[in-house]
Amino acid sequence: LLRVDVEIGITGGEEDGVNNEDVDPEKLYTTPEQVYSVYEALSKIGPMFSIAAAFGNVHGVYKPGNVKLSPEKLLAHQMYTKEKISSPLERPIFLVMHGGSGSTDAEISEAVTNGVIKMNIDTDTQWAYWDGLRGFEADKHDYLQGQIGNPDGADKPNKKYYDPRVWIRKAEESMVARVGVSIEKLGSKGKYTKSTEPGEPQCAPDAKSGTIAGIAQKVKKMF
Repeated sequence: LLRVDVEIGITGGEEDGVNNEDVDPEKLYTTPEQVYSVYEALSKIGPMFSIAAAFGNVHGVYKPGNVKLSPEKLLAHQMYTKEKISSPLERPIFLVMHGGSGSTDAEISEAVTNGVIKMNIDTDTQWAYWDGLRGFEADKHDYLQGQIGNPDGADKPNKKYYDPRVWIRKAEESMVARVGVSIEKLGSKGKYTKSTEPGEPQCAPDAKSGTIAGIAQKVKKMF
């Protein structure tokens, strides 16, 4: 089955060459009527869809105070559709939070309470990926200035430092740790039952020590 994720309204900021930084602020907020209209149309096809309703979201990260998120509006969407379809469910709509990077813990928590089941954090994960690489370069700088020669000796090779598999792994570890932070903020930690089928681990171990655990602690301090 294929789940459709529908963005309605306008997400502010800039992404992939589309610039909505100067859009009318009122257009950054979807109305309950608009959300219900999409829900009504897609429900006739099937239940496998979610709606990314705009509630002041922006792509990217901006200085605190420049973005006004209104996650309380998501509850109004739920109540409007609930009444329209006489649903017994408290949150009948699967909502998605686009432009979640840089959001506060309180904003994320309220959005989840009001029915958000997925949050997009492309900008935060991009930064985390780069930050892992940045940290590696800063730590191993003197080993990355040539193929031969480093603080350990003029004839010492540096392949194990500039090998892309090494520094890409550091970037990946940092991004994995950042995703872990969002999993906690979204209240999803511990709710995924690991498969008992033999094979490779499906996710990073929930360890209190080790590389991922150490990076996760550093990332938490950043956010």
